[in-house]
Amino acid sequence: MTRSPLRLTTSTDDRLAAAIAAIRTDLELPTAFPAAVDSEARRVVETNPLPTTDLTDVPFITIDPEGSTDLDQAVQIERLGDGYLLRYAIADVPAFVEPLGEIDTEARRRGQTFYAPDGRIPLHPASISEGAASLLAKQVRGAFVWRFSLGADGAVLSTELSRARIRSIRQLSYVEAQREIDSGSGPDGSTADITLMLLAEVGPARRVLERLRGGASLSRPEQIVSSSDGHYTLERRSSLPVEEWNAQISLLTGMEGARIMIAGRVGILRTMPAPDDETVERFRLRTEALGHPWPESMPYGEYLASLDSSDPLQLAITHAAGSLFRGAGYTAFDGAVPEQVIQAAVAAPYAHTTAPLRRLVDRFTLVVCEALCAGEAPPQWARDALASLPKIMAASDSRASQLDNRSIAAVEAALLSDRVGELFDASVISAKESRGVVQLIDPAVDAECTGSLTAGDRVRVRLVEADIESGRVLFELVA
Repeated sequence: MTRSPLRLTTSTDDRLAAAIAAIRTDLELPTAFPAAVDSEARRVVETNPLPTTDLTDVPFITIDPEGSTDLDQAVQIERLGDGYLLRYAIADVPAFVEPLGEIDTEARRRGQTFYAPDGRIPLHPASISEGAASLLAKQVRGAFVWRFSLGADGAVLSTELSRARIRSIRQLSYVEAQREIDSGSGPDGSTADITLMLLAEVGPARRVLERLRGGASLSRPEQIVSSSDGHYTLERRSSLPVEEWNAQISLLTGMEGARIMIAGRVGILRTMPAPDDETVERFRLRTEALGHPWPESMPYGEYLASLDSSDPLQLAITHAAGSLFRGAGYTAFDGAVPEQVIQAAVAAPYAHTTAPLRRLVDRFTLVVCEALCAGEAPPQWARDALASLPKIMAASDSRASQLDNRSIAAVEAALLSDRVGELFDASVISAKESRGVVQLIDPAVDAECTGSLTAGDRVRVRLVEADIESGRVLFELVA
């Protein structure tokens, strides 16, 4: 992990804060919740009954980024014969949201939680998202509990879903979870949590199944902006193994949710078309030009998983692979199952089902799946909403992407604003005609660069422009 602290003058700090506030305004992001929403939230929190089924004796744990308070998922794994019993609890948000009520209406306007450098813009009021619905440790909470029986290879043998009350026993950050798995012992020297140790078996097993079915993911380092006391930091970080294993549990759940809805002929899927032959061939030629050819016999998911983003040539290939992951959207249906149901990167039908505190669509998929698993028709209020969700989520996803990209650009410009004219070492991650994109070695910045560039090359570049208000950063190649 590389962290680049912003050491700014007071005037630069003020300019950056103003630029980030302007991004919020330009994207018309919501601010405080209307009074009617807060009032309804107080009422439903006070009156919300818990499910009758009691699973509070099951030792669930949560694994999230450090400092998280809106906890959507809790996991518990035990051995079952030569396989596994996996329970995955998802926050019971529908219990707090009255259909077409004030909270529901506002959530449909927002679509998801937005993450800005100067603070989070939640989908639901904090009394719900960080309080009564969040699966906080030592607290009894209502949840949708998925129960999966897995074979020794991690394949799903059976699936059940019902509501129950649960109590998570521990809240772990990814770093804490990885440390415990690696050491085999808990923080007090006791034996490591059995769920963590089995996650280190199930996660890799699910990765093998992903590769066998042709699934793929891009492991690009993340650029993360954070703020503390008005000062900003920008860091580039690669995910820990436990994050990828945890993600596999979420993928498993989404695939089973999609399967259930397709069988029931009602629901909403996350879909993405497979890349066409021309796009695949263009990418294959690109890998050859960058000196790391994609073998004809290797599935593209396995090839992408083999790339090392610390190597400039392979990082350039990872960026080029973005052309293979386009056209993602949501497909709703009620009656006839759509012709296209596959999420190509997952290489299977898939649905968002595991983050209802932070994403609108998950609330509806959970309710639909629960009803179908019980052999019942999904509630009419959920069916009535399905057709409107793709448009809501597409607009929300677009705003979230713009917020992320523009915020990072503004922070990068602030980081470099007093260094115009300086020289930097960089790697070329993409190039076309007389310009391209370079990644600086230090600080962790990606930016446009002019000159005759070749993807994968190590180069020296000069900073020409760093404008905080527009977020524009420009370099030029130094011969």
